[in-house]
Amino acid sequence: MNALFVAAMLGCLVSAGGADQLNPQKVMNLQITSTAFSEGQPIPAKYSCEGSDISPSLAWTNTPANTKSFALIMDDPDAPVGTWVHWVLYDLPANTTGLPEDVAKTQTISNGAKQGMNTWPRLGYGGPCPPPGKPHRYFFKLYALDTMLDLKPGLTKKDLLKAMEGHVLAEGQLMGTYQRK
Repeated sequence: MNALFVAAMLGCLVSAGGADQLNPQKVMNLQITSTAFSEGQPIPAKYSCEGSDISPSLAWTNTPANTKSFALIMDDPDAPVGTWVHWVLYDLPANTTGLPEDVAKTQTISNGAKQGMNTWPRLGYGGPCPPPGKPHRYFFKLYALDTMLDLKPGLTKKDLLKAMEGHVLAEGQLMGTYQRK
């Protein structure tokens, strides 16, 4: 193709709103950590169905300036029945930099964030509980959003992901493993 034709086509795409397809905006990376375990390391039994089944503490940094809220999803892609959702949390205020250990399993937590349904189906955190055998991976995925979703408690992961479409400014994840013998 000649260069003039390509330039003309690129100009049409940009003027028609196609710039995102040519040069997608890069999503920033949030840094998410826990004092309970490090990236790729085993999650202590305390945070599983074999222990107290409480949520681990989490902390994050590198938040974009225009963040209006955060959402968190914890899931296990190694479950025999497909991805198992362990935690759905959203409408975390923009000034939030972490979560304490043992977040209450209530519709709304103390900072106003709302809890969704896990796969059991129960509200709030449900710790690792894989069948005996090989270790499973558990992903804590954090999203910085350009809006407060302001939705009712009880959303599923699927509903939350749909509501977040087009609003993700940054994301990060922390992965831990758990194995039942």
